[in-house]
Parts: sequence; structure tokens; C-alpha cells
Amino acid sequence: MIKVNLPELSEGVSKATITYWYFQPGEKVNEKDDLVELATDKATFNLPSPAAGTLSEVFFHEGDTVNVGDLLATIEE
Repeated sequence: MIKVNLPELSEGVSKATITYWYFQPGEKVNEKDDLVELATDKATFNLPSPAAGTLSEVFFHEGDTVNVGDLLATIEE
């Protein structure tokens, strides 16, 4: 199982808001597919999938605020 965590962001930014999930649990993803769109006070960006597999679980939903290091989702290889 691959864990997808919110990585370090730019200096002084410690949280982001989930604006859109490109895949739902149970769907297949490829490595480097855009997995989730996130927004900070300074920018909006996409977080790519770290591995190919099936998105097994999503721990936060659109509109939720997440902190650096939070577990966003898991992928079964």
C-alpha cells in the first residue's frame, strides 16, 4: 500500500485546501496522473500519483483543509 501525504509546500505555507479529486476510490490510477488539486493562499496546484494502482481510500474531501504531512489517500499497487 502506498500512502499519499501532503508534501512540504513553499516556505511559510503549512496547509492547503482540497479543491478537486480527479479519481474516486476503486478507480485505477497511473503513476504521475493528477490525483488531487489543492489550493493555498498563494497558488493552486495538482499533486500527482506516486504510483500506479487502485485508489483504495480517500481521507479528506473537497473543501477540507489539510496540513503538511497529512495522509490524503492510499493506493493499492
